[in-house]
Amino acid sequence: MEFFCYHRDRPGSLPLRQELLERHWSYMDRFEKELIARGPTLASDGDTPSGSVHIVDLPDPAAARAFAFDEPNQQAGVYRDVLLLRWRNLLGRTMWEFPGGLTGGNRHLVLGLGPAPAPAPTAPPVQDGLIAFGPLLSDDATAWLGTAALVRSPDARAARDVLAPGRYADIEVHDWECGGRR
Repeated sequence: MEFFCYHRDRPGSLPLRQELLERHWSYMDRFEKELIARGPTLASDGDTPSGSVHIVDLPDPAAARAFAFDEPNQQAGVYRDVLLLRWRNLLGRTMWEFPGGLTGGNRHLVLGLGPAPAPAPTAPPVQDGLIAFGPLLSDDATAWLGTAALVRSPDARAARDVLAPGRYADIEVHDWECGGRR
């Protein structure tokens, strides 16, 4: 089962995040084979982390909750909240298999939350620039709640355009970069 996990940083938590960096990476190393994508969202300065995205394939919702809430930054109070939902990998690949590579270009997390449960998209839009794309689902995968995408695009406006206008109650776009050990 695939899950989308987005931890949003608590204001002022950067020093604690930096202190825990090795513990975070060591924790994520345990899930290397299960990770589909990972990396920080960035504040408007393009450098300061504002959250962490992890898309992971785990056995069940209980394992996903343990993954999200046992993470060292979460345990220490770096994050203010966690969005954890089932997800379906419509591209069938990991971020490491993205034809455009792990570096270069502007990258974004695009989250579209639906106004009400509805049928999930069955295919992504044009795939050029899509690193990851899939519906956000209820724990039992029967209700579509929104869509999450990782996108390489010229700017945030172009990234937003990967989601169909009018289908979502709200669309968030965050600067994002591929994560992992440097």
